Amino acid sequence: MTEWTHVRHTEAAAAEIGRMAEAVRGRDGATPVPTCPGWDLRELVEHTGAVHRWAAAMVRDAAGRRYDRAAMDHGFPEDFAGHADWLEAGAVQLAEALKGRDPDTEVWGWAGDRSARFWSRRQLHETVVHRADAEIALGAAPRIDEDVAADGVEEFFDVLPYARWRPLVAELRSDGETISWRTDTGGAWLVRLTPEGFTYERSDAPADVVVHAPTTGDLMLTLWNRREPDAVHGDDDLLRFWRERAKI
Repeated sequence: MTEWTHVRHTEAAAAEIGRMAEAVRGRDGATPVPTCPGWDLRELVEHTGAVHRWAAAMVRDAAGRRYDRAAMDHGFPEDFAGHADWLEAGAVQLAEALKGRDPDTEVWGWAGDRSARFWSRRQLHETVVHRADAEIALGAAPRIDEDVAADGVEEFFDVLPYARWRPLVAELRSDGETISWRTDTGGAWLVRLTPEGFTYERSDAPADVVVHAPTTGDLMLTLWNRREPDAVHGDDDLLRFWRERAKI
């Protein structure tokens, strides 16, 4: 298993941006993106590349506040034919900003961890999910490296409680009910809903409902509501309760 560090997250993020760029190169920017209702491929790519530049600017400046992403000039190409290269240019900016900062450098962040290392991890998994969105829109089956996906599963659980713009997240609490998330490749996580919120751990212990996915990448995309579970055993209502609220 990969030992994840700030530098490793940064390098993996750059590689994922490259994969997304290749997926959209030469494609039609008007292609609808079914996993992001209302968006087309142009909007998906522009959102993703703008987030990379926004994060790079805040890390580069060691910003103590949130920058207004909508007010920034991201240099969107006029023609979608230039968007793949534009994405790759953003990868360079992001990697330079992240590698230029000590992982402990204080930087504004929205999920509790106010450090540069938050952004290297967040930008990796932001890109993984949106690269998958692009591939799904283009009729390709996304493939995510197992180590990347395992870290992505845990990053989802780590940041979910901080998604304050999603009020229903605060309802992810109960009296000890459990959800097991399992893969055919060996990954297994147990989520427990408590009166204070939810906890998670790596475990294949019995649970009130068990969700199966073939790979850890498939499981990550299931958690992000990009695909349906392959099999569910147990309390369907509990899983429905989770999936209706566990959204970022």
